[in-house]
Amino acid sequence: MRLLRVATCNLNQWAMDFDTNLRNVKESIARAKAAGAAVRVGPELELTGYGCEDHFLEQDTTAHAYHLTWFKFFSFSVYCCVSICRWECLKDILTGDYTDNILCSIGMPVIFNSVRYNCQVFCLNRKIIMIRPKMSLANDGNYREFRWFSAWTFKDEIVEFQLPIEVSEAISQDTVPFGYGYIRFLDVSLAAETCEELFTANAPRIDLALNGVEVFMNASGSHHQLRKLNLRIDSIRNATKTCGGVYMYANQQGCDGSRLYYVCFKSFSLDGCCCIAVNGDLVAQGSQFSLKDVEVMNALVDLDAVSSYRASVSSFREQASHRTNVPFVKVPYKLCQSFRSGMIPTSPVQVSCVSPIFEILCMIIVYGIFGYCLCTISERVSGILPVTQQGNLFLSRPSLILQIMYHCPEEEIAFGPSCLLWDYLRRSQASGFLLPLSGGADSSSVAAIVGCMCQLVIKDTRSRAKRLSEEIGSFHLNVPIDSIVSAFLSLFETLTGKRPRYKVDGGSNAENLGLQNIQARSRMVLAFMMASLMPWVHNKSGFYLVLGSSNVDEGLRGYLTKYDCSSADINPIGSVSKQDLRAFLRWAAIHLKYSSLAEVESAPPTAELEPIRANYSQLDEVDMGMTYEELSVYGRLRKIFRCGPVSMFQSYSPEDNRFDLRQFLYNSRWPYQFRKINELVQEMGKDGKWETPAEGLQTAQTGAQGSGMGVVSAGSSNPSAGF
Repeated sequence: MRLLRVATCNLNQWAMDFDTNLRNVKESIARAKAAGAAVRVGPELELTGYGCEDHFLEQDTTAHAYHLTWFKFFSFSVYCCVSICRWECLKDILTGDYTDNILCSIGMPVIFNSVRYNCQVFCLNRKIIMIRPKMSLANDGNYREFRWFSAWTFKDEIVEFQLPIEVSEAISQDTVPFGYGYIRFLDVSLAAETCEELFTANAPRIDLALNGVEVFMNASGSHHQLRKLNLRIDSIRNATKTCGGVYMYANQQGCDGSRLYYVCFKSFSLDGCCCIAVNGDLVAQGSQFSLKDVEVMNALVDLDAVSSYRASVSSFREQASHRTNVPFVKVPYKLCQSFRSGMIPTSPVQVSCVSPIFEILCMIIVYGIFGYCLCTISERVSGILPVTQQGNLFLSRPSLILQIMYHCPEEEIAFGPSCLLWDYLRRSQASGFLLPLSGGADSSSVAAIVGCMCQLVIKDTRSRAKRLSEEIGSFHLNVPIDSIVSAFLSLFETLTGKRPRYKVDGGSNAENLGLQNIQARSRMVLAFMMASLMPWVHNKSGFYLVLGSSNVDEGLRGYLTKYDCSSADINPIGSVSKQDLRAFLRWAAIHLKYSSLAEVESAPPTAELEPIRANYSQLDEVDMGMTYEELSVYGRLRKIFRCGPVSMFQSYSPEDNRFDLRQFLYNSRWPYQFRKINELVQEMGKDGKWETPAEGLQTAQTGAQGSGMGVVSAGSSNPSAGF
């Protein structure tokens, strides 16, 4: 009987913040080792952060992982920053005891033969065992991986990769196997899949499973969207149900500085939920929404159960008997624990939310009274396998099959954006949020999300507009804008000799729309002014982040004012439909104890931008010519089923940033990068030039001059290039 303890994790990484990322990676490895794990997998691109976007095109981002010896001789500062940080961080891990007696998969970009790949780097006992490049890149929806990486397409060979010189010298290793394949240990075979490869039709795990691979390690950077977790969990379970095996899934969590929450609300956020599955059943599941920077889950799995499962399926046996051979790397090392007294394999009995008596009965049925007596029974079913040491005897309890945790859409709307806002707030070093709160459903939903964030952070925080702001503990101001609008109209009348009127007062559609836009855009300008100055008013430092409140349906329909509620630092509900928001308001009124939200939800939606008369009151659904329920259907047809005209307004907008996809939230202190600059300054001569060694390069001896950046692109010698 071969027992293997495996560990996976959620990490809250920050793109380009190498110090934070490295600290989280080290902490996750340390926790995995403390739990007795022999295998640990981390998220995709965990050293750099997934959301570096166009920073991946800078050699800095690749170089920050390793320090090239020739860096000091050439001022190729742009070439080396990302590469140096990435390899340098890995070297830091390898020169410590982090990988002693544990196989670690670490995600980072790697440049091989001038091509940039998204890779998992497998390390064990201070050596690099193998580098596995990603073969299927995510390039639809929110993803643009082909912009930064290339897919590895060679399936029939593993090639040699020359390690950077300083890494090579530090770990006494010159080359490492690079490519598609698996790692064959003395007692187990393991292989990688990376994020998108889980969802592809011809997934790598199929051939790998037929070649005897038992453990699959998936490093992922999957963002959050409503109801997506069900699809992900089903894919993981089906992957191991079809082929058998152990599937370890790791993910990033939180806002890493780009445009999504790893969970997606107009800012990239990753939603965690690392998990472990065995033969179609989930045995460990991490949290989907959490404020923790590091979360590690582990499980004790029986690899003989994998072999037995596969051998019981005749079609699998038949296909495996005439498989296509996959190359592998042989490692003369054991990862598994042999069966000993007190070691219990993973339970094949489905147990979820059971009473202690029922759990004891199930274990006695499965293992017999003797086997049960060797188990510890005091811990609750949690998916994390406890190990207790009693003298020299380790009593290990198997992972019991979990009741899978899914949040309802209302909970996802509450917790996902809340975690995003907290990450954004603390990393931007802002003093708080400023929300133009009208008392309507959209802005009230955003206020409730902020309140939920407060409850998550401090565990116990308590509109129509003013009442809701009091419930969530905010500072509220009533801000009439009539005088501002009047000033604009007076100026317009002075310039043109005409004064526009609302439609209800006999004005044209053009006049009516223009007057509404003046109000909406004045509110936006005033909001940003207040966000800048209110901390000063209250004798605080910093600034407030302006929150937007434009839902996805209105964006699809075009029923919004540009540069009003659609313009903000961050929009927590930008990917949520009106129907989902109204359901969220009903949920939040009860579960978040914001009772005024029930009144908000029941009120008819109105922009309140036209004057109210005895016989007229502006209503959104009348203006749009459709109900919000119909609009929600419109949005689903447009987005999910890809129906509609060939080109729509939303195909390009001021937020499209298609030519520069760098993140928009940075650690502006740049601690790692500035430390590297200081080190380089120390290595320069007093004249400010690099000291050239005796065997220096010919170009330096001949006094070659230049900017030190090299030819980085066509036309780069032209100082006007790019303008």
